Amino acid sequence: MIGRLRGLLLETTDEEVLIECAGVGYVVRCGVRTIAALPELGAEVIMHIESQTREDGTRLYGFLSKDERKAYTVLQGVQGVGPKAALAVLDILTPQQLAQAVAHEDKTAVSRASGVGPKLAQRIVIELKGKALMTAEFTPVSYSPAAPLKPSVTGESVAALMGLGVSEQQARAAVDTAVGQLGPEAELPAVIRASLKALGK
Repeated sequence: MIGRLRGLLLETTDEEVLIECAGVGYVVRCGVRTIAALPELGAEVIMHIESQTREDGTRLYGFLSKDERKAYTVLQGVQGVGPKAALAVLDILTPQQLAQAVAHEDKTAVSRASGVGPKLAQRIVIELKGKALMTAEFTPVSYSPAAPLKPSVTGESVAALMGLGVSEQQARAAVDTAVGQLGPEAELPAVIRASLKALGK
């Protein structure tokens, strides 16, 4: 089982990357947050890998930290949470933010993830209660309901486009294009406008 890859980043799409290690190219599925944080093509990259073998073959899921991989595997243990939903949660919440949301049963923060409804968000915060989501020990801090966890602009933009009837794959591709043009510090309205322009709307 592959647990870590170190090699050259050759290709990226809205959902996958291709990493060459010792002459072998590995296709790795990643979340939006992970892909956005990768270096330029041709640079060396280190990814922590979660391997999943099914009837149609083995798929690799990549993360830039051990905490993200651990949170992903724990999320997979929740009934109804598949790889797509687990990646969506980690697109809008870091492992520490997810642990914070679970500690305070903040299902609203979790439900902001694409494809995660209120019922599934409720199940996630209940079933993850008391489980370690990070390699280091996590201690909940004081919490104020008036200051909810802030989702990423990328995740919010994808969700907004999907609300307009755009498929998730097209939405992710358009948002990646917009963020590439405007930069990672771009505001949500600007990213959405640029994404719609990329879609030709």
